[in-house]
Amino acid sequence: MTMAENKEYLVQEQENGSILISEEVIASIAALAVREVEGVFGLSVTQTLDLSNILGKKNLRKGIRVVITDEGVEIACNLIVKMGCAVMTVAKAVQEAITEEVTSMTGTRPLRVNVNVCGVAVPKTAEK
Repeated sequence: MTMAENKEYLVQEQENGSILISEEVIASIAALAVREVEGVFGLSVTQTLDLSNILGKKNLRKGIRVVITDEGVEIACNLIVKMGCAVMTVAKAVQEAITEEVTSMTGTRPLRVNVNVCGVAVPKTAEK
């Protein structure tokens, strides 16, 4: 079985061969985009607000799920918004940021970017 057959890579055929981009790389790109969005407290590994599963801004890649199918790339994340921020505004900004960054860096626009807002949290006052 070749790398392209196990559906873990985005394959782009080029004149001189193929370029394969792993799901993990796409998740890292999406995580970088999320990190830049104002109002994001973090991401969660699960779809519930469980404090032990909240990922800080350094580990966001673990909160991004990427699925590559024959149709294209689908991305999902479980978002935790900072208290006091407009939930829909932050969620839409995350969706747009991921779409733009993944499109820019891979040359492929995601089919879907699903954002599940699973909670709001108050940042510690000591954090800046």
